[in-house]
Amino acid sequence: MTDIPQITDSHCHLDFPDFDGQHAAIIARAAQAGVTRMVTICTKLKNEPAVRALAEAHASVFYAAGTHPMSAASEPLATTAELIAMAQHPKFVAIGETGLDYHYTAESAEIQKQSLRVHIDAARQTALPLIVHARDADADMAEILREEHQNGVFTCVMHCFSSSQSLARAALDLGFYLSMSGITAFPKSSELRGIFAAAPLDRILVETDAPYLAPPPYRGKRNEPAYTADTARCAAETFGVSYDVFAAQTQANFDRLFTKAASFEAAA
Repeated sequence: MTDIPQITDSHCHLDFPDFDGQHAAIIARAAQAGVTRMVTICTKLKNEPAVRALAEAHASVFYAAGTHPMSAASEPLATTAELIAMAQHPKFVAIGETGLDYHYTAESAEIQKQSLRVHIDAARQTALPLIVHARDADADMAEILREEHQNGVFTCVMHCFSSSQSLARAALDLGFYLSMSGITAFPKSSELRGIFAAAPLDRILVETDAPYLAPPPYRGKRNEPAYTADTARCAAETFGVSYDVFAAQTQANFDRLFTKAASFEAAA
């Protein structure tokens, strides 16, 4: 296994029912594929204790917490203080996911914006990266990110990026990162691959968003962290580099953005 390039699944949801009772096997399969780290994401703050427990139980698992934009209207509004308190845990490495989703939940746009700004404030105060979900909300997302960045610097990854070239450029201009999911490996995603190919390789992460969006050859099946490697092999082709080079670069990118995870590993 030492000869397999190491890679990180920067975004998955190991607490979802799809994985109940299978965590040890899933993490073992990931390790066999070279996926030696993963960040599991809490999308409703009431579930944070269960997500935290997964990170505590498995050395390769880190976690983040926030209120998903599609739940912003149905869950209590997070407070900055609440997020900062959670962030004191040594394996809590990012704020979110948060963001804007107007595809299914456009009617809650205003509360989504309010929630996003709370999460940005927490990311700024903790110096942890913000994990952003953006769907069918490019103009508002770019505006809020630019405005809030002017109010005080923070770091950010646009998770599972599948939006427009203009939002990609807005994020990159602010020093943010773009994360490639299994969508980028779908045959019909050539336009999206073009957006990534135009981005700097030192600003790219990879993820599964498991249990969703499995890349080929697993498309239509449950995704899991091991399949990060399949997405990354396609991504290496997109950037015209070897898999070894792509894996090493995205590892360096992850360490640069998720500094708390890198420091935790260094001290272990």
